[in-house]
Amino acid sequence: MPGTKLITIERHILEQQARFPHATGEFTSLLYDIALAAKLISRETNRAGLANILGKAGTQNVQGEQQELLDVYANQIIVRMLNHTGRVCIMASEEDPDPIFIPATYKRGNYVVLFDPLDGSSNIDYNVSVGTIFSIHRHVTPDLYDCGLPDLLQPGRRLVAAGYIVYGSSTMMVYSAGNGVAGFTLDPSVGEFLLSHEEIRAPDNPKYYSVNQGYERFWLEAVRQYVKWITGMKEDEPRKALSARYIGSMVSDFHRNLIAGGIFLYPADTRDKARPMGKLRLNYECAPLAYIMEQAGGAASDGIHRILDIVPQSLHQRTPFFCGNKDLVAKMEEYFQHYNPEWVEALQERVQLVT
Repeated sequence: MPGTKLITIERHILEQQARFPHATGEFTSLLYDIALAAKLISRETNRAGLANILGKAGTQNVQGEQQELLDVYANQIIVRMLNHTGRVCIMASEEDPDPIFIPATYKRGNYVVLFDPLDGSSNIDYNVSVGTIFSIHRHVTPDLYDCGLPDLLQPGRRLVAAGYIVYGSSTMMVYSAGNGVAGFTLDPSVGEFLLSHEEIRAPDNPKYYSVNQGYERFWLEAVRQYVKWITGMKEDEPRKALSARYIGSMVSDFHRNLIAGGIFLYPADTRDKARPMGKLRLNYECAPLAYIMEQAGGAASDGIHRILDIVPQSLHQRTPFFCGNKDLVAKMEEYFQHYNPEWVEALQERVQLVT
């Protein structure tokens, strides 16, 4: 429309920077570096079927999961985009078992970046939306050239920014730097992210719940009863039912529920003794998405604790995850206290919180 204000992601980031008189521009440039990496990943994701890069890479990541070719590509793009800029002192990826150190030949910066390069990559071969998740901390190690695990294992409440990119029918980048949540849609004709969703808020009237109901027989009783409640099937606690939507790409499920309202659930799986804390990674998936949801007025919990209060004990630590509208998350916590107090007690012993 003539006269419509067009705001690129670069302009938006610079306008946010202007609110801080002592800002150096280092953080602003880092966010734009991530946006540029997203454009490159989007290009390859959208042409994957034409470029012979669909399918398995023949390797496994640290989780023991088969890596897709695009997984490997996305991981390499982000590392190469950030490791020489002088804005980052250390990184960590869901795809790598150990921290990613900045080469000695490059200057190091004040920020720490953790990322899941291609969430939902098992869906790539089926043309289903996938995404990238990232989070940014300030370094805590006094010497930038001595950054290590203490910098990477910070609780989510210390994040300075987090975001995700969805590669779907359009490519969209959503991020927060602590001043609300904004979304940008990539215009492929000009190669730029344009502001499309300003001040995203979780709607008061949620529409959807997202959970892999095929695992219901392995859920704790609290989760079974909660899903009965949320679908309006508990006669003693009647409510309007939410509709089920589950893609299996966490970024896509989260994004839909953020925009339309609802809750995403990935509980612990009682059948799997190797994963008593569920499947999702605290550092790479849960903490950044919890940060965004809270900035949008929602909440995120492991069933008992606020996700952003959990202090990671290892890079690839897992956690149960319940994220969405505040009242829906609070109800889930109520159900755990009522139906599974023994699990609550066990979880409290396993989780370290910010003091």
